[in-house]
Amino acid sequence: MKPVKPVKFMKPARIPRKASAALAVTALLTSPATTAFAQDGSRGVKAEEVRAAGVFVPPSPGRLAEALTYDVKLVPVGARIAVVERAGERVGGRAGEEAAGAATDVRLWVSGLLPNRMYGAHVHTEPCGRTPEEAGPHYQNVKDPEQPSTDPAYANRENEVWLDFTTGSGGQAASESRHTWRFRPGEARSVVIHEHGTATAAGEAGVAGARLACLTVPFE
Repeated sequence: MKPVKPVKFMKPARIPRKASAALAVTALLTSPATTAFAQDGSRGVKAEEVRAAGVFVPPSPGRLAEALTYDVKLVPVGARIAVVERAGERVGGRAGEEAAGAATDVRLWVSGLLPNRMYGAHVHTEPCGRTPEEAGPHYQNVKDPEQPSTDPAYANRENEVWLDFTTGSGGQAASESRHTWRFRPGEARSVVIHEHGTATAAGEAGVAGARLACLTVPFE
C-alpha cells in the first residue's frame, strides 16, 4: 500500500492594511445600495444591513449624485466612499423569556483623499443637497432642545454617530461607530465629511469645521 502524501495548504494571501479601505469601497461600488435581512439561528440575532457607496463629484444643476464634494481640494473629484449600517435585535435568555436589545453598527471606508490627514465625519439628518447645509444637523439619539447643538451632554460620540478618520499615505481610511440604539425611521439620511476632527469641549462639542463632502445613505 502506497503511503499517502500529506496535503499542503496554501497560506491565504495577506492584504496590506492600507489597501483594505480601497478594496472595501471598490466592492461596495459594484453592488447597489441595499437593505438585507439575515438571522443567525445559533445566537438568535436578527440583522438588517444597508449599504451605500459613491464616487465624489461636485453638485450640478441637473440630477444630484449620491456622493458630493463641496471642496475639491480636500475631497478630490474621483475620491470614493462607502458606508455600511448593520442594525439588529438580539433575542436570548431562558426558554419562554425574551430579552431584546437594539444595536447599530456603522462603518465607513474612503479612498482617494489627501494622505496623512484627519477628517471629521458624522451621520446627518437629511440627504445631501447642492449646498453643504442641506444635510441638516447631526443625528442625535436624544435630541438637544438647543440647536445648533454644542452641549457635550448631547453632542458626544455616544449620542451621535461620529466616524472621524485619519488617512494613510495612500489617502485611504476606515472607521466604525457602534451604539446600543437604533435610528428613528427617516431621521438619519447621510454621512458628511468635515474639515477636521470633532471637538468635545463645552460650547464647541460636535464641531468639526466646514462640511467638505456628503454621501446620501438610506439608514434604517
